[in-house]
Amino acid sequence: MHSTLEAVRAEALFASTMQPSDLPTPDDVRHTVTQTLRRLRAKGCAIRVAGEFGDHPDTAPARMTWALSTVRAVSRSAEPPQQARLPRQAPPLLQAPPLRSDQPAALVG
Repeated sequence: MHSTLEAVRAEALFASTMQPSDLPTPDDVRHTVTQTLRRLRAKGCAIRVAGEFGDHPDTAPARMTWALSTVRAVSRSAEPPQQARLPRQAPPLLQAPPLRSDQPAALVG
């Protein structure tokens, strides 16, 4: 699932003149997204995306797939190295099996 911010960035990249064949670096993508959002704003990018899907339904999905995967890759490259992840839930406590009626109870000393 993608975030709203990720979707806006992908729309900005889609609306830009950058092409996959440009082989952009993460910095190139960040710069292009920033400049496109400054120029068109989020609404203008969305309008361009909608227009392209209407005018070029055969190529627009592939461009959006590229834009979204590129934005996700750039976002991952900007994240600090991950620390060891802690489990979301504490492991269950070890419990002794229930005593059977034919077993003597252990003595606690």
